[in-house]
Amino acid sequence: MKRKFLFTMLLAGGFCAANAQEKAKPEDTEVYTPVPPEVTPAKKAGAAPSDAIVLFDGSNLDQWVMADDRDKPAEWLVGKGILTVNKKVGNIETKKAFNNYQLHIEWRVPSNITGSGQARGNSGVFLASLGKGDAGYELQVLDSYKNKTYTNGQAGSIYKQFVPLANPTLPPGEWNTYDVVWNAPVFGADGALVKPAKVTVIFNGVVVQNDAELKGPTQYIGQAAYRQAHGASPIKLQAHGDKSEPLSFRNIWVREL
Repeated sequence: MKRKFLFTMLLAGGFCAANAQEKAKPEDTEVYTPVPPEVTPAKKAGAAPSDAIVLFDGSNLDQWVMADDRDKPAEWLVGKGILTVNKKVGNIETKKAFNNYQLHIEWRVPSNITGSGQARGNSGVFLASLGKGDAGYELQVLDSYKNKTYTNGQAGSIYKQFVPLANPTLPPGEWNTYDVVWNAPVFGADGALVKPAKVTVIFNGVVVQNDAELKGPTQYIGQAAYRQAHGASPIKLQAHGDKSEPLSFRNIWVREL
């Protein structure tokens, strides 16, 4: 009897839903607000759209400061439209702090690169910088073209957390591209984590991180964890201490989301 009653109720529910659908109009599910802002896309692939903040266009480092002393202008090398790491002075980071954003950045290890493993064209894009040193959330930059190392430390990895889904690294001397969608972590008024950071990374047109949920800021030793609450943060580029020839960056822009 109970089964028959349940079947009857399900049948009645389905009939009501079908009847409501028949009475519905197309305009019932049409919305007109909010109206998305108009954005003019770039005429050239990879160039900045109209609403982007250009962080490096090949001419100067006006948007950057030294990471360990934010009162000092960035002291990396600019020439022939590219930005080259200056390992003698340390990391640089953006003057502006960001929460959620879309980032485009291109990088190249020199054709005469030497070394192996992590000592070959090592750098990093810290998607949110949390102060002095290398503290933050690191998207690894490395010559990973036929260069063996631990897989959660190769190009396209979220360093020491997530192995990239593929390795599309181009040979030394060629420009690689990262397109990143970053969603910053959210903390409550008491400092407790409400929502972890998430990141999607497209590397030379290939998805290598797909909405990855980060365990916390990068840890070189030990497991990552959220140990401190923070808000909007700068984007940082790393001057790694390996002895290989320094790599270069170009065409860096960001869109706040």
